[in-house]
Amino acid sequence: MASVKPTTTILEYQNFVQQVYGLPNMRNYSVGNLLTNMERFAMRGLKGIRKKDREKTKTNLLISFSWLMSIMNQFHINIEDEIWNRFPYLCSYCGICPCTCKEKKVKKRELFNTKKNTLKPKTLTDFQAMFKRIYPPETRSLEHAGIHLAEELGEFAEGVLTFRGEHKETDFGRIPKEAADYFSCLMGVFNSIDVAVSKELSILFSNNCHVCKNAPCTCSFELVSRFKS
Repeated sequence: MASVKPTTTILEYQNFVQQVYGLPNMRNYSVGNLLTNMERFAMRGLKGIRKKDREKTKTNLLISFSWLMSIMNQFHINIEDEIWNRFPYLCSYCGICPCTCKEKKVKKRELFNTKKNTLKPKTLTDFQAMFKRIYPPETRSLEHAGIHLAEELGEFAEGVLTFRGEHKETDFGRIPKEAADYFSCLMGVFNSIDVAVSKELSILFSNNCHVCKNAPCTCSFELVSRFKS
């Protein structure tokens, strides 16, 4: 039986997604299909914000996160490393924790040497706590966090589609960076609604696929396309 533990690392969760969904993803879904589902559930999560429905926001963004991991697996990208390279316990723009971009009106990203930073979080919970320190939820509204999530989702989708259209290595290099940005915004929304991501993933994925309860997942393409959340 495959399951997610409350103490999971990001890489362990990525490997769980591969174990449960890797085979059906390869058989049934193109990268474009995976991206569509990631966007689909993210938009449902944002609808939850508009409707002030915390449960809807939580569930759909957790599912969107799993589709992001499926895309990372298709591209053989270690998202944990990319997140740390992008956010080494510092804002990726101003290079300060907590972020001072608003006060300083920073417009250009700082360059970091992550090898010298020994503060790398170990677990997904630790990464969520890191983002709470970099981007304190009390400094912005939930709606603002949701808008930022939508913005980064669009940039991630643009990066994927550009690479799939032109197949240039320079375009591929954009994908992990945009994925890390999207992850940071996911954590931002989760921190704003006070959701412990690792705990909720361990509940959702306590026994293989959260729908069919099998590993590999046996949910049909039609069932996934009609899934209500």
